[in-house]
Amino acid sequence: MRRLLSWTFALLFCFNLSAQVGGISAYEFLNLPNSATVAGLGVHHISVRNDDLSLAARNPSLLNREMHGQVVLSHGFVPAGIHNSYLAYARHRDDLNLTLQAGLQYVGYGSDLVRRDVTGQAMGTFSASDFAVTVGAAREIEERLSVGVNMKVIGSQLAGYGSFGLGFDAGLFYRDTSGRFGITLLARNFGRQLQHYTDDGFREPMPFELQVGLSRELKYLPFRFSIIYRYLDRWNILYDNPDANDDFILINEAEGSTDPGAGAVFFDNLARHFVFNGELLIGKQRNLSLRLGYNHGLRRELRLTEFRSGAGYSFGFGWRTRRFRISYGRTTYHLGGGVNQLGLGTIIR
Repeated sequence: MRRLLSWTFALLFCFNLSAQVGGISAYEFLNLPNSATVAGLGVHHISVRNDDLSLAARNPSLLNREMHGQVVLSHGFVPAGIHNSYLAYARHRDDLNLTLQAGLQYVGYGSDLVRRDVTGQAMGTFSASDFAVTVGAAREIEERLSVGVNMKVIGSQLAGYGSFGLGFDAGLFYRDTSGRFGITLLARNFGRQLQHYTDDGFREPMPFELQVGLSRELKYLPFRFSIIYRYLDRWNILYDNPDANDDFILINEAEGSTDPGAGAVFFDNLARHFVFNGELLIGKQRNLSLRLGYNHGLRRELRLTEFRSGAGYSFGFGWRTRRFRISYGRTTYHLGGGVNQLGLGTIIR
């Protein structure tokens, strides 16, 4: 067991962990919600350990023996014909005290994208797609602590340009004796781009992110909430938009300026690190789950200055029986609409 922990922390630090915020790193598709459960809970959900295999794609330490024989399939109905799909399977090995998983995430952007020159003239069509093949394993230590690692083979192609990389996730999860409280530490998407899109030798950074999350189920109410703090490795995640005129509560009145004050900038940046979500668990066997999430960083990045929208809010539900489960999640990104995600699962022994 000591050797497994040593390997986990070695993987965390054997690569260059240059933290980057979305938009300036390769393979950003890895941050898309891989399941309807995650989509309905604010796009990030890492601190609940149950029998939902789709959660282990982001946090491998959530793998457990209850996922043995599960197959899950999820598909996101993205506008403009874009496809975001995920397929996974898990098995538990008692002899090794390990739960193993294998998964595939595929994002297709279309094969009829129009290529244009600098003057706007059409020059035919091209295709674009991304994929990640994941294998992972987790081990439970003393019933309440578990450790897990995912390894991802990542590929991307855009209009004849291709890239190949190797990524890892590593996580630790702890739950108390009651099973109602859980806390996790997760390092996502560290690794290296092995093949570049171009021949100039420029290696693009990975979308690395260090997260911490906790969940708590209320004692006298079937409700569970989670709080996730993103970018534990990086404080400033603001986007510097010179054209923005943010509606901060605090402004620099002493200088007669509408520029945001230091306090407003601090609290806005702090709030962007957090994701909040909750689940109402209905039924004696908790077969039905109603879900709601709020991602403040997503809301601030995708909001419109002159209109109110539902960007950053998400909701969904989950229904499960003894052998089957179905999940639905909707994430709002824009005033014009959102993305619906549907998930299905069953057990194959």
